[in-house]
Amino acid sequence: MSNSQAATTGKSSTFTGLPSGIVPYVAILAALVSAAIHLWLAPVVIEFDTMQAVLFVLAALGFIGGIGVFLTRYWRQEFYPVAILFSLAQIIAFFVLEGPLSNLAIASKTAEAVFIVAAAYLYVSGGRGDQAVTSSQPES
Repeated sequence: MSNSQAATTGKSSTFTGLPSGIVPYVAILAALVSAAIHLWLAPVVIEFDTMQAVLFVLAALGFIGGIGVFLTRYWRQEFYPVAILFSLAQIIAFFVLEGPLSNLAIASKTAEAVFIVAAAYLYVSGGRGDQAVTSSQPES
């Protein structure tokens, strides 16, 4: 449903459309990379630490859920600091829990650092707010 149709019918779409600019896509890609790595490693980690494997799955679900909310009308500017702290907690936990250094760990922590930078930029610049690119074609 286009914005003009939503205004006419009084209904608004939950999905706001795709964000404009490159930075939101960098943030989404970084979050997806971290989520994928956490999901990939969860079955490996469960063999020696069930609780840590559960935390890996929860971390992945947090990133995926955040992306889902980011692409809806429910996203608020105030969520950026929460997202930044969530990703920062992943990095800090890795070092506090003395996680094993591997290529996947480096890739995950790099993706999380990139996510933090992108989310901080979006927060400071006013974020994706009303800048979503919407389709001009009406739905049938």
